[in-house]
Amino acid sequence: ICDALLGAANLGDIGFHFPDTSSEYKNIDSKILLKKVVELLSKENYSIGNIDSTVCLENPKINTRIPEMKKTLASVMKISENDVSIKATTNEKLGYVGREEGVSAYAVALIF
Repeated sequence: ICDALLGAANLGDIGFHFPDTSSEYKNIDSKILLKKVVELLSKENYSIGNIDSTVCLENPKINTRIPEMKKTLASVMKISENDVSIKATTNEKLGYVGREEGVSAYAVALIF
């Protein structure tokens, strides 16, 4: 979501703003980074319209957690829960996601 927001505003990417080589960001809570991204957008006079995200993983099943996730993300971004879409899918046992060696996530952001 951070990268989607930064990209929509042409502000670079998460690695540019929060490099993984910096000890300042080691093990940082991603909600803190998201809050900082929202602040960057605000400084550039952007507002968030909505977020559409997909989490791709075989296990655990997260559908029951989606309402809580939406509430948390909406609170951090200071937008309505109705403006946060989170979908879950599997990779049908294909690739590293299908072998349960990792997960992937995608997000698209509308800003104005």
